[in-house]
Amino acid sequence: MFAKLKTPLIYLTLIAGLGFGIFYFFLNTQVEDGAQQSTAPLFAASFPDENGVDKPLSEYQGKIVILNFWATWCEPCREEMPELSDLHTSYAAKNVVVLGVAIDEVSAISEFSKETKVSYPLFAADMSGMEIATNLGNNKGVLPYTVIIKADGTVHKTFFGRISKALLEKALQPLL
Repeated sequence: MFAKLKTPLIYLTLIAGLGFGIFYFFLNTQVEDGAQQSTAPLFAASFPDENGVDKPLSEYQGKIVILNFWATWCEPCREEMPELSDLHTSYAAKNVVVLGVAIDEVSAISEFSKETKVSYPLFAADMSGMEIATNLGNNKGVLPYTVIIKADGTVHKTFFGRISKALLEKALQPLL
């Protein structure tokens, strides 16, 4: 009797394990709340903008920061940019700023910004941007990756993958 059930049980266990793996690594969009990530390396960094002018990120300390890690070659990153631009414009008077940190070179984001207008600052961080993203909870190494940082400099929420304005507004409400 057990011999007949053994093979289906093995298959069922494999399918359940595969389903969990797909959910955990690909469909789970939010990092556990309260994770202790340090923003010190972020605010100590200085990156060139799309014009190649170095800008210290310390000038954004004391604001609520929506930090979006992206790349010019990343289609979901490009798709969320109009909503991020709208959010940046809508919440500017509420001490909220959206920052785009590209895992790209200055020349790539310079060309991109000529084709696509965004209302928020874009920075070229190349691979050092991925180090900061990892430090802020991107343990999957995926793009886009978005971090909401409170005005006190602590991480509020993090999101893997494409986000929407509605999702960010819901996450911002307790901070306003």
